[in-house]
Amino acid sequence: MTPFDSFAVVDWSGGNDTGARPRRDAIWLGLARAGEAQRPPPRYLRNRLEAEAALGDLIDTERAAGRRLLIGFDFPFGYPSGFATALTGRADPLAVWHWLEARIEDSPRANNRFAVASAINLALGEGRGPFWGNARPAHDVPGLPRTKSDYANPFPERRAAEDLARGSFTCWQLAGAGAVGSQVLMGLPVLERLRRRFAPDLAVWPFQPFADAPVVFAEIWPTLIDGAVKRASARGGIRDAHQVNLLAGALARLPIDELIAMLDCDAAEEGWIMGLGHENKLEQAAAQGTDLRPPPLRDDCFALPAGVDWTPVDDALALLRARLHPVVATTTAPLGEALGRILAQDVTAQRANPPQANSAVDGYGFAHAALGGGDQLLPLLPGRAAAGVPFDGAVPAGHALRVLTGAALPEGVDTVILQEDVTANDTHIAFRPGIRPGANTRCAGEDVEPGQTILHAGRRLTPADLALASATGLADLPLRQRLRVAVISTGDELIEPGDTAAPGQIFDANRPMLLGLADQFGFEALDLGRIPDNRDALRTAFDRGAREADVILTSGGASAGDEDHVSALLNAAGAMAEWRIAVKPGRPLALGLWNETPVFGLPGNPVAALVCTLIFARPAMGLLAGAGWHEPQGFDLPAAFSKTKKPGRREYLRARMRAGRAEVFPSEGSGRISGLSWAEGLVELPDGAAQITPGTPVRYLPFSGFP
Repeated sequence: MTPFDSFAVVDWSGGNDTGARPRRDAIWLGLARAGEAQRPPPRYLRNRLEAEAALGDLIDTERAAGRRLLIGFDFPFGYPSGFATALTGRADPLAVWHWLEARIEDSPRANNRFAVASAINLALGEGRGPFWGNARPAHDVPGLPRTKSDYANPFPERRAAEDLARGSFTCWQLAGAGAVGSQVLMGLPVLERLRRRFAPDLAVWPFQPFADAPVVFAEIWPTLIDGAVKRASARGGIRDAHQVNLLAGALARLPIDELIAMLDCDAAEEGWIMGLGHENKLEQAAAQGTDLRPPPLRDDCFALPAGVDWTPVDDALALLRARLHPVVATTTAPLGEALGRILAQDVTAQRANPPQANSAVDGYGFAHAALGGGDQLLPLLPGRAAAGVPFDGAVPAGHALRVLTGAALPEGVDTVILQEDVTANDTHIAFRPGIRPGANTRCAGEDVEPGQTILHAGRRLTPADLALASATGLADLPLRQRLRVAVISTGDELIEPGDTAAPGQIFDANRPMLLGLADQFGFEALDLGRIPDNRDALRTAFDRGAREADVILTSGGASAGDEDHVSALLNAAGAMAEWRIAVKPGRPLALGLWNETPVFGLPGNPVAALVCTLIFARPAMGLLAGAGWHEPQGFDLPAAFSKTKKPGRREYLRARMRAGRAEVFPSEGSGRISGLSWAEGLVELPDGAAQITPGTPVRYLPFSGFP
């Protein structure tokens, strides 16, 4: 088979003109060319006349450029076996195309599809089938059953392909949710005219030889890549546009042998769905290129400006904020896996909330304009409207209907009166005057409109966010992959808790603290263990961290001493900066890149390690994770302590709030780990000199305020 150069996919519609503004449930055209990274955006076509012209222009363009073109359509090309023979006298589906094209009349605002279906039913099925469904509530069509209550089909209900296709609908149904029958009746005449116009260069698969035809029509359904379409739709936009764009791109990326396998079938009468049975291949092709990973950080991202020695805290934070960016890829996950994850893109509501006008109370509904003056007495219709069980019919003016909380308001109801304010029997209700129009009702979309942005990129998703997404029709959300944080402790003096400590040895306190912080921040923590003062062992740990994580936290070895191997290795890699930050507690931070992975070399002292993690590493990791830069949330409290502070460094004291005041740990010694457990936050003292006495306002940063 000659390879195709271009692939187009059409999402068809059997309805009338859909207006100038792009919308769903309309005709959409997607185009992709093999080997081209960029492709034109999906094209909105408001009616079938416009679509036919656009398809003709596309075929002319591709033929003139010498490009072989496959166009896929999302409706059946044939009917179940036996229908073509009964209708035309030949078991040839293209004869059905010709028959329909001669009889279907179509304009942007009207067509005769129901009349043609009725004529077929009267000729072949005694007016009871095979077609059914009438979308015009006030106009019965003789010979076309409105429902299946008196329906009889002389032909099979489905084609063989539809028995295998997930979520398929019968081509006999002309109206109602999911109906495709009208698309077939209104689509095949268009294809027949294009087929005649471009003969002999156009072939219809699988009815005609197609291996070398310059243009091929094929039936293909976007539901074959439903997962990719859902993921794209979760990011916002119109589903129809996403599916033609994704499916055209998937076909363009398929290897030729896989494409040939999808086109290898024998279904000369009923036709077949291209790609059926090959859904995994199509899904994989549709997903290629959609999960994007940002570029790596620049090698000099941690370099300090020339001449800078001691760096104020605010300057250090500003440098980190300006130079870092997200490093994790985007993906899509169902709502059940999204809690605590970071949203990768803005998402929009797929459905209004509430979706229909509904009742806010249990009571009785009616049209307010029909009320007269004085006391009211309204006839009560039989039945009721309940949540999930709408009333089947309209409420005439001057009548009332029993309505329960959450029920969709039936036609003719715009006001609901509380049942407590009504006297009722089986046939009438009575109530006093004074109820206002629209009382006790909720308007459709009064909370959220379709297409409204409901959640913004960078948000860490809460249970309430999941409720909002679900209520507005989102089953999947675009998310950032979890930031993977590798943690390493360094030093010969460290041993594991539970081991026997020799003289000069201490238990490793930093690693469990940093792993716990990473987990608490919503990241994926990776324990790389305790590394002795051995440069080769640390290099091996760094290599593993760069392979398996997005950022590496180390504690110890961050200054310029003989055994400070973290600084030495990062210096040797040529991407290290030693930041002498004017902060207490804290020693210089070693910041660098190891195989494009950022490394935060924290002080070995546990108190300094915690402070530097919260003040510097936490906001930086939030930025790397795609959550944006977040300042800690704090507030001013009167001090419950006294302190004389010298100028030069910003200080952070272990603190907690009691009786509305900030009290601090009695000792400022950096080795007092008990003070970390005692504390519930930090008191932040400014860079300059300060004299603190009881009652002096101080800035308190609770640990819970580090998002």
